[in-house]
Amino acid sequence: MRPAEPTGSRKNDRGKPRSSRPVPSLQGLTEMAARERAYHDLRYRILTGRLAPGTTLLETELAALLSLSRTPVREAVIKLAEEGLVEVRPRHGVTVKALSLQDFGNILDVFSALEVRAFELTAERGLRIEDVRRLGRMLDEMENATAVGDITRWSELDDEFHSEVVALCCNQRLQTAINAFWGQQYRARLMILPLRPMPVESNDEHRSTFAALQAGDRALTRERHNAHRDRADRQQLDLLRRSLGSNGLA
Repeated sequence: MRPAEPTGSRKNDRGKPRSSRPVPSLQGLTEMAARERAYHDLRYRILTGRLAPGTTLLETELAALLSLSRTPVREAVIKLAEEGLVEVRPRHGVTVKALSLQDFGNILDVFSALEVRAFELTAERGLRIEDVRRLGRMLDEMENATAVGDITRWSELDDEFHSEVVALCCNQRLQTAINAFWGQQYRARLMILPLRPMPVESNDEHRSTFAALQAGDRALTRERHNAHRDRADRQQLDLLRRSLGSNGLA
């Protein structure tokens, strides 16, 4: 028997779980307030490599780049600095932070621990029928993408699946923390994408974790998702090591 629906909203206005990992995009940028526009535009440029690691710009230069005044840009930079994406040095400008192999490993340590906790909470709360159907479709699509060798589409669906499960934990503070660390590791994920093998093992692990979530078994969900994260993180670190070579920085 599925647990009773918990109090508190699990949905946004359209009836879907809140996304906890906004993939960098410029969609809707022109409708945003200046502060949000500055933040999303700069974040998009950083995460997609349009502002490369080591790039340093003055606040006035960033404002000119975005065609905005300095105040919303300053507020956006503060938020990006809190997320670990830029470094601000008074009178020296804003620098896009590089990502070392050690940094990436440290980020994954925290990110994975937080995500495992979110999966646990989702198992405890229980999945609704519509949740099961939606997550099941994502797994089907991931397996289809694997079958045709579309690793880019698989990676997008992988993020979407993890994000949806995290959103269903309904702990907004936990989601916010996960999102911050996800943003910090996104650049490295893009770098290693062409090196990734076909994710048959990940698909099997997703199915196994999904079964534990459906059963509402918190301990089993923790065990299976933790094993998945451990293996996947080791693989990502190995691929990033190969991608960085002797430089050691992204």
